[in-house]
Amino acid sequence: MPSFLDIRVGWYLAIRQIKRASFWTTGLIVFVMVLTFLDLVVVTGVLVGIVAGVTQLYRTQETGDVYISTLDTKNYIDNSQRIISFLKTLPQVENMSARYTANAEIEANYKTAVDPNVKPNETGAEIIGVDPLQENQLSGISSFVGEGQYLAPGGLDEILLGSNLIDRYSFGGDILPGISVLHNVYPGSKVLVTIAGHTREMTVQGIMVTTANSPLASRAIMPAAQLREILGRDDYNVNEIAIDLKPGTDPEAFVSLLEKSGVSQYAKVQTATQAIPSGIAEVTATFSEIGNAISSVGLVVAAITIFIVIFVNAVTRRKFIGIMKGIGISAQAIEFSYMFQSSFYAVIGSSIGLGVLYGFLVPYFASHPIVLPISRAIIVAPVGETMVRVALLVAATLIAGFLPARMIVRKNTLDSILGRE
Repeated sequence: MPSFLDIRVGWYLAIRQIKRASFWTTGLIVFVMVLTFLDLVVVTGVLVGIVAGVTQLYRTQETGDVYISTLDTKNYIDNSQRIISFLKTLPQVENMSARYTANAEIEANYKTAVDPNVKPNETGAEIIGVDPLQENQLSGISSFVGEGQYLAPGGLDEILLGSNLIDRYSFGGDILPGISVLHNVYPGSKVLVTIAGHTREMTVQGIMVTTANSPLASRAIMPAAQLREILGRDDYNVNEIAIDLKPGTDPEAFVSLLEKSGVSQYAKVQTATQAIPSGIAEVTATFSEIGNAISSVGLVVAAITIFIVIFVNAVTRRKFIGIMKGIGISAQAIEFSYMFQSSFYAVIGSSIGLGVLYGFLVPYFASHPIVLPISRAIIVAPVGETMVRVALLVAATLIAGFLPARMIVRKNTLDSILGRE
């Protein structure tokens, strides 16, 4: 059983050997530890961040922090205007957008179609009626208008189209049977919009260019007043209300407040997490497991690296180890010295890695997401999970430092001193 004295002597020997080690050798080992740490955290963080990017898009572009939608048994939210008036009185609300929704058929190039046997240039889409100013304050939707311009307040017969509805941005037509897109549609083009049997000619004001999984990508946006007119909706009952809360407000507590206030009698009240499609959570768990599997390879590589370094170091110092044992230093103290050395490399490497991760990578990619076809990916690195990975790295290197030291220390003392096998 090792004593406290063995630990103290082991610590002294480890410090002495680290100080005498080559700067370049120590630097290289620490560098390997930094890369291993980043592999453990960043690979999983990016994979989970791909899905987190989709989640963030839904929160930003559709649900807000709290999402109020129609009950399953209703076509719209009853007493919508009373609910909206109540929400405006709550100090927790930062921004809010009330929306009308409907299914629509959109046809383009209808003026040039001459052959009745040719399939019309049309597609189906969910169309959203919004107050342009309120919606932009909530979701920043104007920043996603990649072609043309955002809706003008009070504009008539204007529409925004999502990029998935346009041939040059989306798969469709001959590529994926059953999925139709609009061809040769640009800002300024005229389209026929048919909603609930009513057809209106409208001008494409702009194209919302975003990732394929964005809720905006497959939607069309138009002024709420005009959609309400087409639908013949004179009761002002909307289909959904997205709410942004002031910083520091707990969404779950706010949802509870709305439920106690009776809002849940007329609508579903959910946080952004609850409102986002459930499949996204399953994909997040899957990507996390894939990231963990990939990262475990890096952990094994780090352990093997430390094992080789400590083994070579112990073999080259075998005679010195024999002398230490001969003058009374216990085998446990020598083993502790090599374990302390390996943990030094892991702790220093992890500390530098933490600085790089939280000082640069996480904030940088939060401001500049990785633009992928399916998402704007960020790096997700919860502090708790990151510290677990640090502990795993330190534990792996401790074991990797102990095993070779144990192998050399168990050699006969006299054979070690004389260099005999």
